[in-house]
Formats: sequence, structure tokens, C-alpha cells
Amino acid sequence: MSSAALVSIEEYLNWSGKPTAEYLDGVLRPKPMPTKLHALIQYLLVTLLRKQNVEALPEVTVRVTETKFLVPDLIAAIQIEDPYPTQPVLLCAEILSPDDRLSAAFAKCEAYHTWGVPFCWIVDPVKQTAWEYHSGSDPAPVAPSGTLRAGELAVSMQDLFPSARP
Repeated sequence: MSSAALVSIEEYLNWSGKPTAEYLDGVLRPKPMPTKLHALIQYLLVTLLRKQNVEALPEVTVRVTETKFLVPDLIAAIQIEDPYPTQPVLLCAEILSPDDRLSAAFAKCEAYHTWGVPFCWIVDPVKQTAWEYHSGSDPAPVAPSGTLRAGELAVSMQDLFPSARP
């Protein structure tokens, strides 16, 4: 399937290439190729969030509008709708891959906020930095000794990046 060809929603939902592409008004947008470091941070976030009594899952397609499906690197909620969420989750997280732009990650968070997601995190595994982008506020960097927060959920930067400990 070409990323320029128009694709029906049904074709996208039945396409075996998910979650390597998102669906925007009939057009497939490939996701950047994740790295080993990306996968490690994703795994750590899922593990740390699940310890806080929420469902946390990687690479789940979410339907943010009738014609837009995104694939956050991680979602978390008390309960995640099956087969894919059509109602907002508590948290969407994006982990930057080498080809990602921070501005594009912020734009995805804005789409999640418009859908109704109250909390977004953006994590840069190479620079070992992160931002909280909560609905109704500006993105805020999290200090290396700080904590990512999403309501009652919290992940210490030192737990996320253990090699960065002093």
C-alpha cells in the first residue's frame, strides 16, 4: 500500500501493516522505525505504569476522529477499550525515534488533547529528556531529577533513565 494512495477505513483496520502506519483522512502515514533504545523506554514505561494499577499498552491504534487513527507509542487508562479505543484514554506517550521531530510529537499531543486525552508525555531516549504536555497548558520539560506525572500516575526520570543516575 502506498502512503499516497487513498485507503478506506475498512482497508486500514484490516491491514496487516498496522501499527507501522497511521491513518489520516484516507492517507497512510508511516511511523518512523523505532530503535532498540526506543523499545527499551517503551517497555520501561509500560512496566512502571502497570505497577500503578492501570492498563498500559504499546502501539495500540486509537480513533481520534471519524477519519483519523493514530498509534501512540503507549497508552494508559484504568481500562482500555477493545479492539481499539474510540473514547479518550488517560495518557498517551510518544517516544522519539531518530527521525522524529519534537514539533511533530507536540502536534500529535494536540490531536490527543482535542480527542479528550488529558495527559501526554514525550520522551527523548537519546537525550534522556522528557516533557509533560497536559491539556490546557504548554509543554513543560521535566528535570532529570523530576517525575513525569499524569493525574495520579507518576514515573521518576531516574527510574526511566537509570544509567543517568549521579
